[in-house]
Amino acid sequence: MPAMAVWCRKIFESGFRRAGIAKRSSLAKIESNFYIKKIVFFYCMNRYKHLFFDLDHTLWDFEANSKQTLATMYTDLRLQERGVDDFEKFNRHYQVHNEKLWDRYRKGFIKTEELRWKRMWLTLLEFKIGDEKLAREMGVVFLDLLPTRNILFPHAIEILNYLTQKNYVLHLITNGFEKTQHAKLKNSALDTFFKEVITSEGSNSLKPQKAIFDYALNRTNASLAESIMLGDDIDADITGAREAGMDQVFINHLNKPLPLIPPTYTVSSLKELENIF
Repeated sequence: MPAMAVWCRKIFESGFRRAGIAKRSSLAKIESNFYIKKIVFFYCMNRYKHLFFDLDHTLWDFEANSKQTLATMYTDLRLQERGVDDFEKFNRHYQVHNEKLWDRYRKGFIKTEELRWKRMWLTLLEFKIGDEKLAREMGVVFLDLLPTRNILFPHAIEILNYLTQKNYVLHLITNGFEKTQHAKLKNSALDTFFKEVITSEGSNSLKPQKAIFDYALNRTNASLAESIMLGDDIDADITGAREAGMDQVFINHLNKPLPLIPPTYTVSSLKELENIF
């Protein structure tokens, strides 16, 4: 982590004295939290211009939206009559298999089409249903319905308005599919906030690969020094950005354990971003 980022993070977490600023410094005499926040902004945050957000699990609540979508499919496709006897189990199994397959997809072990239908196939197998035709149909229906959902994490619209009013340039870097992610943004009223939307499909690369961050910087004409990545995934967003040379904000909605190499900043809610920017 660059020396300036380390210094800024220490100030953000601990205040002036613990950041190693001399006690006799005129700045160290300021005890008010108000002035501390002002000086942190001046020395640290004012250098950021381009804010790169993740979408799913960061702004757009994937678990809640996918559960709604699966519930509709469960009824419309009469899955209970086909042997899926418990919707809550069905949803839990889907979330587990979806996460595992996304991890394999990010690592290049499987292709897009396999991800789309196999998460349904593996979920059906949990109920001893080996129906590939049904699994493929479910994969298509799921991607048709999912982007129409619009459940966001608390304060999502509020914080995006706040950052826009402070003249930050907002972008997205997402591992989602081009058509699907743009539909999510439009249906959730998020599309007007972002100048550039970088998808894995559009960039032909995936987080945490350095290539997608380089692509994003070139596409936005941004420099590393003035850019920061904001996301929920330690591997894809935080480690990926760090290894690309970019500062990071870990948006830790689920209170996950912090990695051995700490992110530049960590918050537990979107509202807390006001303390950084």
